[in-house]
Amino acid sequence: MAAPRSLTVSVADRALRGVADLIKLLPSGTVFLLQFLSPLVTNNGHCATFNKVLSGTLVALCGAFCAFSSFTDSYVGSDGRVYYGVVTPRGLRTFTPDPDAAARDLSAYRLLAGDFVHAALALLVFATIALLDADTVACLYPALELSERTMMAVLPPVVGGVAGYVFMVFPNNRHGVGYQPSPATEDFQHKH
Repeated sequence: MAAPRSLTVSVADRALRGVADLIKLLPSGTVFLLQFLSPLVTNNGHCATFNKVLSGTLVALCGAFCAFSSFTDSYVGSDGRVYYGVVTPRGLRTFTPDPDAAARDLSAYRLLAGDFVHAALALLVFATIALLDADTVACLYPALELSERTMMAVLPPVVGGVAGYVFMVFPNNRHGVGYQPSPATEDFQHKH
């Protein structure tokens, strides 16, 4: 007996939404920046002390941005522009002033406990990617590369799977910096 169409669509929509939330978990620009600069700052894994400091600083700054981006959101103003801001306990504080902000209820964008969970998961996934990067491993802790090959191969998919599951069960409705809200996603959020 086939499942009702509405139930099938709802489950499929939720599964795809979980995958989309996993993709949103890491700002792709941050991961790209790390992947682009890592060979330069680590001297392709052949590090001096200065390279270790640069590599650690790069990982820390990119990780901080990944966590920070979990506390950003956006909305489309009445003028059609997208307004980005930081979520606070009182609501959204936009980076640029919206002339019609008084007419919009920005308290709906309050800081929630789930934002801290999402930030922690973003940081965990980013740390897994960044700290198991071949150049970073060769620079910061070369003994790990030789002794823990299995862990380095297994850990990223496990962390990604756990984070993906958590995001599928507890979806993230934020549209932070780099993830512009669209009418389709706003409609989905209001219905679910």
